[in-house]
Parts: sequence; C-alpha cells; structure tokens
Amino acid sequence: MHFTQREQAALREAGLSAEEIEAASAAVVTATEADAERLEDFFADRETLYSDMDLAHSADAHPEHAVEYLDLFTHADDIRGYLRFDSWGVPVEGGRVLSEDVVELSLGPTVDDRVRFAADRADL
Repeated sequence: MHFTQREQAALREAGLSAEEIEAASAAVVTATEADAERLEDFFADRETLYSDMDLAHSADAHPEHAVEYLDLFTHADDIRGYLRFDSWGVPVEGGRVLSEDVVELSLGPTVDDRVRFAADRADL
C-alpha cells in the first residue's frame, strides 16, 4: 500500500473504509506509472533537448543536450531511473509532466536539482 500507517489511520479517521483507502492507493500507483510513461515518451521522441540546468561549462541560460535515453521505474509514488546524455548520465529521483512541451526531472548526484526540459528553448 502506498500510504504510511499514519496516513492510513488519518484516512480511516476521516471516514474512509479499508477498501476506499486501498482504491486510493491503487490510483496513486496507476497515476505514477502513467507519469513515468509520459516522461519516457517525451525523451524518446527527441534527440536534442534544452534545459534550465546550471552547467559550469556553458554560458547558455538554456543549454542544449543530446539525449540518448531516459529509463525509469516506479514503486508506489516514486519515479526513479537514469537519464543518459551523449557523454554522461545522471540518476533520476522524481519527475513530472508540466505540459505537452515541458517536463521536469529531479536529478540526483552531480546535478542535485530539479531541471526542466523542453524541445524548444522558447518553452523554457
């Protein structure tokens, strides 16, 4: 179940039955899986993307990236995986679709930041 014991107790106190809590938990898992699929689809269709990532070796406000792949897995409401650029990669520790043209990933060590990606610089 997605919810912690405290959250489950609070939901029961709010009047939800065990079946309703289980259904809500399943809905969270389904939504997380759908978001991960949408994120992977966003990166799969594009070879070049732009971001608002702060890169030490770039003076661009929205640097260009050659992306090889985004590989994600889910567990309950967690989205995790790996984003591979042309010459380096970074762990993904979360993500969300902001619009059809912009997504945001929480990137792990070496970046440690939330980064927005778009196919067009103007969308950032």
